[in-house]
Amino acid sequence: MGPMSIVELYSGGEPVISFEFFPPKTDVGFRSLFRTIEELKELAPGFVSVTMGAGGSTRAKTVDLVIRIRREIGLTSMAHLPCVALEKSEIAEILDALAQGDVTNVLALRGDAPRDSEDFRPPEDGFTYADELTAFIERRGGFCIGGACYPEVHPEAASGEVDLENLARKVRAGASFLVSQLFFDNQKYFDFVQRAREAGIEVPIVPGIMPITSVAGVRRMTALGGGSIPADLETELARVADNDAATQELGVRWATEQCRELLEAGVPGIHFFTLNRSPATRQIYRALF
Repeated sequence: MGPMSIVELYSGGEPVISFEFFPPKTDVGFRSLFRTIEELKELAPGFVSVTMGAGGSTRAKTVDLVIRIRREIGLTSMAHLPCVALEKSEIAEILDALAQGDVTNVLALRGDAPRDSEDFRPPEDGFTYADELTAFIERRGGFCIGGACYPEVHPEAASGEVDLENLARKVRAGASFLVSQLFFDNQKYFDFVQRAREAGIEVPIVPGIMPITSVAGVRRMTALGGGSIPADLETELARVADNDAATQELGVRWATEQCRELLEAGVPGIHFFTLNRSPATRQIYRALF
């Protein structure tokens, strides 16, 4: 059986559960991640995705990992592809390698500049924005393309309206589903979906959920433009800040409540940012299904 196109999964009527991982730095990390994915396979996710480091820095590992997940674990997999530091020829090479490995789902992203370069400029023969990358992959054919969206507005967008115009451009270029940046207040997601629909964006908009496992970690992520922390969650985080076990318990409880409400509202699925760990995600899954 060939790989599933992710957009087909979303048209099946049942909510699609998916998990996101990042490529580990070491071989030991790789083995441990494979165990985590094997554990999460029992939950029968629709697909799993693997991120790529800033500037495409982990591209070989990302490609290797999505192909191995597909071949050795037997799950549908999706590669993240951030374009900002890559030339078209490098992007074409990545797409060739994925296609040869039977991976036909890609999340087309602008991505971040390499962390160590102050005066970074995208390569002459590259792309500045995700919609350009999306159009390039679409013209080439053979891939189901996803895109990212920001319920609380992209940190670099001039306004919510401009952000939605950019998103609509990405969908017109070929993005057939969207995965949201993390958020902790469902109303932000519901409002965003309504605005997107009014702007003529009709593709599935999948909520991205991150179970909080560390207070410092969640503060760092939200500071980088990954959504805000609602006041009542902030109060609870302050209460558990010095206690890892209590933080994880709060993270599971908050994410479970979020997911329950989202599923009741009929979302196309839930994309879990697992941070390469399985316990929190498994607990949430068990509470929901």
